[in-house]
Amino acid sequence: MFHKILIANRGEIALRIIRACKELDIKTVAIHSDVDSEALHVSLADESICIGPAASADSYLNMKAIISAAQVADVDAIHPGYGFLSENAEFAEICEQCGITFIGPTADNMRRMGDKISARQTVTDAGVPILPGTNESIETTEEAQRIAEEIGYPVIIKASAGGGGRGMKIVHSPASLANALATARTEAQAGFGKADVYIEKFCENPRHVEIQILGDKHGNVIHLGERDCSIQRRHQKLIEEAPCPVLSPELREKMGSSAVAAAKAVGYSSAGTVEYLLDKDGSFYFMEMNTRVQVEHPVTEMVTGVDIIKEQIRSAAGQPLRYQQSDIKINGHAIEVRINAEDPEKFTPFPGKITGYHTPGGMGVRVESAMYDQYTVLPNYDSMIGKLIVHAETREEAIKRMSCALDEYIIEGIKTTIPFHQKMMHNKEFIDGDFDTNFLERNKI
Repeated sequence: MFHKILIANRGEIALRIIRACKELDIKTVAIHSDVDSEALHVSLADESICIGPAASADSYLNMKAIISAAQVADVDAIHPGYGFLSENAEFAEICEQCGITFIGPTADNMRRMGDKISARQTVTDAGVPILPGTNESIETTEEAQRIAEEIGYPVIIKASAGGGGRGMKIVHSPASLANALATARTEAQAGFGKADVYIEKFCENPRHVEIQILGDKHGNVIHLGERDCSIQRRHQKLIEEAPCPVLSPELREKMGSSAVAAAKAVGYSSAGTVEYLLDKDGSFYFMEMNTRVQVEHPVTEMVTGVDIIKEQIRSAAGQPLRYQQSDIKINGHAIEVRINAEDPEKFTPFPGKITGYHTPGGMGVRVESAMYDQYTVLPNYDSMIGKLIVHAETREEAIKRMSCALDEYIIEGIKTTIPFHQKMMHNKEFIDGDFDTNFLERNKI
């Protein structure tokens, strides 16, 4: 097992990793920008090192500074959390070259699954269902028109290296295809430094269901069931739950086995997520694979009892998985809401000083946050300031528990998305489980 781990991240995920390391008797090193010196992860780690100014490019994305900090602190490994460098193949390779273990998949895994065109081809070869489309980059309007006619409108154009909705355009008719293709390529180049895009059939009003997988360096891969992440705004997840309200045990096993096959196809040996679109008829289609720990991993932990971060660290250290597929049972229901420092009416960032702070408690309530009273939420980074997770025997009880917990969650001095989530917990369609990825486009909450 590792002696000391550097955490190349900030906020709640940095704290989550520190907790796991403490339980494994591993020392931790926090890195931080100069404006993050008062951050909670800095004070709770065993050591801390300032690596640069506020801008992410000069600090949390500064590979040279992070590696230098790791060498100075004499660490065995680096945990990237999510975001920042967590899916950066070059960074994983640099860590390996410097004799430092990158706690995550291999650089080859990230390249093959991070590029969506490559991922489509890989999972197709593994027998995983995908939407009709291309497994090569689209270069010309003529080519795009031919393919769109073959698979039928509506179609969706996606950036090969994309994410978060950038470089993604839905096309309903031939008249708008040329402009959508040009715009998608421009956005892809600007956002990801790569203009490659592909086309696939657009699945209208699906659910977004993802499968959590764990792999080790001995060829073992298991899944931990699914999460429903359909409540989204602009392709950004807001509420996640496990299990999915509409999945049968048979469909869960089918999707889980498919995800394991996708992971085994690339020799995957860490925590990861295979994401699917679930159609109303029960058909599911591969969308992408996230080669890192997810923001929403706690709901899976709550219903399975598996500590995903600790298992990820153990796997990186070369230890075999402690679980077989038959050991994994889904118990009860868990819901997570993302608490963002945003105006809940406009969903625009609202940084500032927290003048009052109180977290909820009680049976089955979990808060993952790096906030505290008098802390100043910075405008330099992501607006998510915490996650509230509840667990109960049934989904109905979980919704009621979440509603109570949200009423208890007090954050003063700034605006947050708590009022939005309070309304969602009383929304009849959400309570009935009748929603999809376009729910918030049809309903003003």
